[in-house]
Amino acid sequence: MTFTRPDPLLERRDGEIGRPVSRVDGPAKVRGEATYAADIPLPGMVYAALTFSTVAKGSIASLDTAEAEAAPGVLLVMTHRNAPPMKPTPTFLSAPMALGSDDLPVMQDDRIHWNGQPIAVVLADTQEQADHAASLVRATYRAEPAATTFDEAVRRPAPKVFGELSVIIGDAEASLAAAPVAVDRTYRTPRHNHNAIELHAATLAWDGDELRVHDSTQAVAWAASTLAAVFDLPEEQVRVTSEYVGGGFGGKTLWQHQILAAAASRLAGRPVRIMLSREGVYRVVGGRANTEQRVALGAGEDGRLTAVIHTGTAAMTAHNAMPEAFIAPAQCLYRAESFRLEVEVADLDMLANTFMRAPGEAPGSFALESALDELAERLGMDPIELRLRNEPERDPTDGRPFSSRNVVRAFRDGAERFGWDRHDPTPGARREGEWLIGMGCATATFPYQRFPGGRARITLSRDGRAVVEVGAHEMGMGTATVQSQIVADRLGLPMGAVSFRQGDSALPGAVLAGGSSQTASVAGAVHAAHDALLGELLKIVGPDSPLAGLTADEVEGGGGGLVATDDPGRHESYQAILDGAGRGALTVEAEASDPTETERFSMHSYGAQFCEVRVNAVTGEPRVSRLLGSFDCGRILNTKTAASQLRGGMIMGLGMALVEETEFDERTGRIMNPSLAEYHVPVHLDVPEIDVIWTDIPDRNTPLGARGVGEIGITGVAAAVANAIYNATGRRVRELPITLDKLM
Repeated sequence: MTFTRPDPLLERRDGEIGRPVSRVDGPAKVRGEATYAADIPLPGMVYAALTFSTVAKGSIASLDTAEAEAAPGVLLVMTHRNAPPMKPTPTFLSAPMALGSDDLPVMQDDRIHWNGQPIAVVLADTQEQADHAASLVRATYRAEPAATTFDEAVRRPAPKVFGELSVIIGDAEASLAAAPVAVDRTYRTPRHNHNAIELHAATLAWDGDELRVHDSTQAVAWAASTLAAVFDLPEEQVRVTSEYVGGGFGGKTLWQHQILAAAASRLAGRPVRIMLSREGVYRVVGGRANTEQRVALGAGEDGRLTAVIHTGTAAMTAHNAMPEAFIAPAQCLYRAESFRLEVEVADLDMLANTFMRAPGEAPGSFALESALDELAERLGMDPIELRLRNEPERDPTDGRPFSSRNVVRAFRDGAERFGWDRHDPTPGARREGEWLIGMGCATATFPYQRFPGGRARITLSRDGRAVVEVGAHEMGMGTATVQSQIVADRLGLPMGAVSFRQGDSALPGAVLAGGSSQTASVAGAVHAAHDALLGELLKIVGPDSPLAGLTADEVEGGGGGLVATDDPGRHESYQAILDGAGRGALTVEAEASDPTETERFSMHSYGAQFCEVRVNAVTGEPRVSRLLGSFDCGRILNTKTAASQLRGGMIMGLGMALVEETEFDERTGRIMNPSLAEYHVPVHLDVPEIDVIWTDIPDRNTPLGARGVGEIGITGVAAAVANAIYNATGRRVRELPITLDKLM
């Protein structure tokens, strides 16, 4: 971050920042007053339901909608035969605010690209009528040979190497061959689905050529821009709002259901609500891709790495560009003499994969950290000692200095609190009756990001109240709460005097709630707007004001007004300043500086994950009895919401380790477990008490010294669980999830 002066709040510990403040939106949520996308009533609204294809590739041979059109309450059945013209969806990063998951035409022809692709949209007076009519659409297909098997796809000749995901330093294969100690293993992770509590939904309407969308999205401005491109409209004619989002994890972006609902609404001339069923989410919304990863590590007898090889293949489609970047942890975690890091992609005829909490880092850390554990055993070395022995002084693959890195402290603090000194490296050494007990650890990492385009608007009224407006998002992580804490401290106001407005593409800022970037992006924009506000206030102070002649660099907020930084006696309330100028309120808007900090520094959140498991020697049942995460995420802005985010990520990592897997029928490419009855996620009885600690050391190159906490929690957990299971049983499981059959 680059501002005109050091941030006075960076080290401050006596204000709102850092306190365990409960979410400001909590009361509305528990009272049922929070309004989600499917809660918005619109006059004359009709309900949408989708019919899905049942083949993975081919074309529609026949399509009979007569029975559906004649069903009670049906207003419209839209197919490729009557859908309005739409342009292909701009895919993520193909344009400044493109949000599409793939570049396929949406219902513009008879082609089928995956099993579950929408082939019809039904509008009816009630949801039940729409669902029933959608089941009456009859279709036959001209099926074509489809790539539906990951095992076959990864073994095809000449898979595509994703150019941006390749790092070659030295001759790693030669170093591996010459290493006194080495491991060379293959690890596999399956497809995953997000399963947010709130189903994907949108309520929308047209007013002439203007489209208004209430959506469940983590990118309102990006969604508005992309919808405008699809319908060939100026961006200002599409407005997307998303006041609350009931979970996202990377999947609440733009998919075909929002586009189809908007097209059907335009065709019918009526407002439309679409809410996907749980099965519909699996059919239309992508998840994390399958991976097969090779990790080969060479080391000297002292444990110092001479070679790090992390290569492999991730599933993708020919119509998107979101490879699972599993090499990311290997790029930054450990020092080595040589590296070979590469991601290849194998195209499948499936629903486009997309971001899912810690994309790349989550599956990549499972492979890398499992291999580190195998190497530690081969060396006869404690796994923590092996990691610390290979701690780099600078980024090991690009040479940039670290902005702040305290992973050693995180490991030492975590090991002490967890009781790692009781770890016995001999597999199966600890037993209580039928239960084998083991411990495991792993390193966690996720990059710091701050996207450009962060803008904020602050309105300060004479009664000492502030309204902050940013096109940000609330997915349950406490955005409004943390930003209100920040603004209260910046302006010297009580937190109750601050209101935070978000979730509207008409508000300033093209903020994306993804990549653990939103807090930093919004905080940077708020800082810029705050500094602009100080400048404007000083322009209107009277000549007799105690602040007369001071610049914005010489004042700060305090006591409900402005105070000279070097002379607390020079103070004037906001009411006095605005009254003196005859102003009832003052509004400023400003944009944050470009995120040049990531160009100059290697910037990451880090952590040390510790796990204790019990595995039943008779049934093979694994139970995680303890989890501890020790994190280095810079300054913690709200200890309550941060702990919740970190624990939530660790629970998701527990699911990744033990139960989560999207099952495909490899004959047809159809997802076989599209429900929470069949796709298992951790429930209360699966989750032990989770301990979370942190270093709380500010990173001076980020807004308020903070780095992201949303995704770091999931990374490393699966490896820590797998390593603990090996320590308990002597069985090394290299393919997730770790199910009973792999332990019997």
